[in-house]
Amino acid sequence: MPTSPAQVLYTPAQRARRNATAWTLVQGVLAPVQFLIFGISLYLVVRSLQTGEHTDWALASVVLKTGVLYAIMVTGAIWEKVVFGRYLFAPAFFWEDLVSMGVMGLHTAYVWVWWLGTWSATDQLLLALAAYGSYAINAFQYIRKLRMARMQKHTDSETPSLPASGAQAST
Repeated sequence: MPTSPAQVLYTPAQRARRNATAWTLVQGVLAPVQFLIFGISLYLVVRSLQTGEHTDWALASVVLKTGVLYAIMVTGAIWEKVVFGRYLFAPAFFWEDLVSMGVMGLHTAYVWVWWLGTWSATDQLLLALAAYGSYAINAFQYIRKLRMARMQKHTDSETPSLPASGAQAST
């Protein structure tokens, strides 16, 4: 079940697991690398569609982007398992994971038609643009969650701690 805006992104135990796992660092490295590759590839794709130049570079760049996407998806699923106890669709990341499936589908379709070579280069590049549009939406979702996590961290540090006896505040 997806989270509502009123729910916290991480419980204290999940935050501790997130902070302790090396997969958080892996995600933190792969995400900007993938975004850089995306930016370069997007430039190549658009430039190729405009001028017809360097089409092979543009087509290959989408394959490279897709490979990095697969790497971040697999390692992200492992991260989600460590932090939330399930590989995909943890409530805190339900919608991001759902959109990620569409992103993966479009990128995989691109690689398939690129491999078969039956589509024209222009059609392949247009499919790449559709995949990139879905990726941009998904990237925005994850950036939003990163911002939410930072805001929750600030809120958690401002919240007074409970007495040592473990008494809970009444609601």
